Amino acid sequence: MPYPGLRDPRLRVLAAACALVLAGPAQAQDLIFSPAGTEACIAEAPGAEASCIGASAQACMLDTPGGSSTVVTGGCLERERLYWDARLNAAYRARMAEARAADADARAQGYRAPPQEDALREMQRAWIAFRDARCTWAASLWGGGTGGGPAAIGCAMQLTGEQALYLEHTVR
Repeated sequence: MPYPGLRDPRLRVLAAACALVLAGPAQAQDLIFSPAGTEACIAEAPGAEASCIGASAQACMLDTPGGSSTVVTGGCLERERLYWDARLNAAYRARMAEARAADADARAQGYRAPPQEDALREMQRAWIAFRDARCTWAASLWGGGTGGGPAAIGCAMQLTGEQALYLEHTVR
C-alpha cells in the first residue's frame, strides 16, 4: 500500500493517482523538501505549533522549479504528510506505553478505572475514520479535477500534524 496512513479506499485511490502523476515528472525533477522549515517554526512558536503545519511543504513548493504545478504541490504536501505521520506514530507509541503502564499500576492498586490503553486505541481509530472522511470530502470539492489529489493530501497533512501535536502534548 503506497500510503499506509490513509485507510479510506477513496483516499488511497486519490493518493495513488497522485503518485502516478508524480512518478513521471517528479523522477526527472527532484522535489526540494526538508522538514527544517516546520521544525524552525515550531521552535519559534511555542503554544502555536499548529500554525507551523505546512511550512515545509510551502518552502518545498517555493524551492522546487514548477512549484505551483499540481505535481509538485502534491509531492511537497505528501512529503510533509509523511513527516507528520512519523511524528504521530512516535507520539502514539509513547502515549500507548504510558497508558499500558498506567493501566498496570491501576490494576495493581485495585482501581477499576476504564483502561487508558483501550480508550487511546479507540480514540485513534475514530480519528483515522474522521480524517479519511474529511479528506475524501475535501477532494470531492474539486469535482474530479486535478486539484482533488493535492486537496486530499493537504487535508491529511494538516489533520495528521494536528493529531501528532495533540498526542505529543498530552500529559497525564
